[in-house]
Amino acid sequence: MTTGQQAKEPRHHKDQAVPGPTMRAIVQEGYGPADVLHEARVPRPAIAENEVLVKVHAAGLDRGTWHLTTGLPYALRPVYGFKSPKNPVPGLDLAGTVEAVGAKVTRFAVGDQVFGSGKGTFAEYAAARENQLAHKPESISYEQAAVVPVSACTALIAVRAGGIDPGRELSSQGLKVLVTGASGGVGSYAVQFAKAAGAEVTGVASTAKIDLVRALGADHVIDYTKQDFADGSVRYDVIIDIAGNPSVGRLRRSLTPAGTAVITGGEEGGTWTGSMDRQLRAVALSPFIRQKLTMIVGTQKAADLEFLAGLLEKGTITPAIHRSYPLDQVPNAMRSLDAGDVRGKLAIII
Repeated sequence: MTTGQQAKEPRHHKDQAVPGPTMRAIVQEGYGPADVLHEARVPRPAIAENEVLVKVHAAGLDRGTWHLTTGLPYALRPVYGFKSPKNPVPGLDLAGTVEAVGAKVTRFAVGDQVFGSGKGTFAEYAAARENQLAHKPESISYEQAAVVPVSACTALIAVRAGGIDPGRELSSQGLKVLVTGASGGVGSYAVQFAKAAGAEVTGVASTAKIDLVRALGADHVIDYTKQDFADGSVRYDVIIDIAGNPSVGRLRRSLTPAGTAVITGGEEGGTWTGSMDRQLRAVALSPFIRQKLTMIVGTQKAADLEFLAGLLEKGTITPAIHRSYPLDQVPNAMRSLDAGDVRGKLAIII
């Protein structure tokens, strides 16, 4: 927020007639910084026959939601809307109770506690597809469950692409694994997954976030403001590259001769394609070298969510929540995320 700029007051549209049941929600009419977000009353979502209506107790704020709020990179807009988002209510992660089920839903019943991904979760109610939900573990809170789906599923796909199976203890014993962006949403789970598999894990983070990465179980932590992980002192069998956008050359110099680099995320790059250029260059080079360079895109599937529920129940992984915000403070949560202040995840309390 620039100097002198005032945060917008929530607009409730009290005089606007909205048919049917309504709910509180955060909405945006266009793309931009956190100031485009405001509270309003909107109709409760209708559900399709394969969907569940969830009464949202908590939601999670992830980097993907930031991209959908800002509309960056522009390459996203053909899918999500050119001038404004097709769905004006942001939010992907959720945890809550089932309010209603579609005609073809078989895995859930009214009253079930669930977590997963939905459409427009910064609201009192959200629709979610049955195949993007799982039953919430009883041992964790709604806040903890809400910050799992997008980030943990992405981290799970990334470590599996690197040949790491967090469901098998010691299956990766002896592997040296580097996680960049280790203090972020995806990185905080990637560190825990690699440790669960028995790997020797090095996390990369800024000075203020080193203690969190150690608490997550990393064997070594590199402060990127003081040390370059690509200085040649250590080579890694697997690099999970989540943040910072190191060049393909630097990743290769940090890998063993037959090592694997898995690239996901990265917030630098142009406004049109973001970090995709670097990822695509890495994938194009991979067939011609011994090292494996690959990219992944995060998705949320019921099978992965159920797997994560088991790890959460056993305490193998623990969500790292930096702070929780009430619904009307979502713009402030987004500003904190954009400023890089967040250690782990942010939860939104509905």
